[in-house]
Amino acid sequence: MILSPGAEPIKPAIPGIGSPRVFTLRNIPETLKIKSFIDTQKPKSVAVVGGGYIGVEMAENLKNAGLDVTVIELSDHLIAPLDFDLAADVHAYLRKNGVRLVLGNGVKEIKETVNGLSVTLERGSLTADMLIMSVGVRPETALAKDCGILCNRRGSIMVDSHMKTNVTDIYAVGDAVEVNDFITGNPAFIPLAGPANKQGRIAADNICDIDSEYTGTQGSAVLKIFDMTVATTGLNEKSAAAAGIDYDKTYIYSGSHASYYPGAVNMSIKALWDKTTHKLLGAQIVGFDGVDKRMDALATAIRFGAKITDLTKLELCYAPPFGSAKDPVNMLGFVAENVISGKIKQFFPEDVAGLPRDGSVTLLDTRTATEVSRGHIDGFINIPLDSLREHLGEIPKDKPVYVHCHSGLRSYIACRILKGNGYDCYNLAGGWRLYESVVNERTVPEYVCTECR
Repeated sequence: MILSPGAEPIKPAIPGIGSPRVFTLRNIPETLKIKSFIDTQKPKSVAVVGGGYIGVEMAENLKNAGLDVTVIELSDHLIAPLDFDLAADVHAYLRKNGVRLVLGNGVKEIKETVNGLSVTLERGSLTADMLIMSVGVRPETALAKDCGILCNRRGSIMVDSHMKTNVTDIYAVGDAVEVNDFITGNPAFIPLAGPANKQGRIAADNICDIDSEYTGTQGSAVLKIFDMTVATTGLNEKSAAAAGIDYDKTYIYSGSHASYYPGAVNMSIKALWDKTTHKLLGAQIVGFDGVDKRMDALATAIRFGAKITDLTKLELCYAPPFGSAKDPVNMLGFVAENVISGKIKQFFPEDVAGLPRDGSVTLLDTRTATEVSRGHIDGFINIPLDSLREHLGEIPKDKPVYVHCHSGLRSYIACRILKGNGYDCYNLAGGWRLYESVVNERTVPEYVCTECR
């Protein structure tokens, strides 16, 4: 027997969760139920509770259906596999497309009113005509537990690498089973379709006496949000820290294809790697065209145990409509290689606020004057890269220099010039663009409405 009951939506035990205006989404009948409500009741507003993959996809679809959409998320950012810094771009894009976000806040109570629903939050309240509950899923394993099949504390069926349960001749696969995280080897719950299908094949092989083993799930996933694409694989900073891994990180902001060919758009790419072994641990990409194929390359590299520096060796397809001679995947490796080899030292957006402004270090902005006029970091002096050599005498050699530009490229060149002239220099990873995105997101006033119509 093969058990594949999947996972069921979590419905928190909060007052009002049973209202006919509250929906979950797991299958086609539930989809049709939501569509029927929209077609017959003509709701104008909807609250989506939960900012994971399903919640964000629902927000997009409901916005396209003409509803006013508010997403409520308990965490400080949407899409948990992303780190906050890359999620900030997603937040800005959703707001640009008219989706309201309530972050770092949770639902305490739902009440039916004459006109719809009143939703009480931990801080504040809002109203909506309908609500989609999308706070995650849990394994649907009641049958397995009743039959004496071993499950973990979360409820996931425990299986070996052959997908066998503790009961002879019973196998289990899919979202209902506990897996091992491919990177850390630790038990995990990662409900994704690709791994579930592979597990089904492995179970079938073993039933037919073909030795086949499941080697773990690394969490490769991609998400469409209007025209934006978000993709992740492997560990993020939170999971790497929880696993006790001493990691470093690399950011780039690269075009989807050659910049001189029409239609190129930039994507934000972040990679984590082990400081000791340099093994690639995880990656995140937020952008538009070309995101999925870069993430597939990175996910493949992780699966085969590549180091971050091995990305420099990949020979990827190139023609101007499709990529660059130095593909973003290669560039990710080049940037990390520069850090590992000691060519460059980094600092990060979260370090900026703590930099001294007392003159004990030099803070240098190498963008053009026009760029600086659009926004700048307090305390940084502006010397454009093109005139840096003529102004070296104005920069004290006995103080560390912290440099930034828009994306990190010109400031890297500036650091190489400065280092060649005897300076101790640090480059802002991700540049002004990443810093501005993160800081603006953290300073956006929390949206709590009392009337979301």
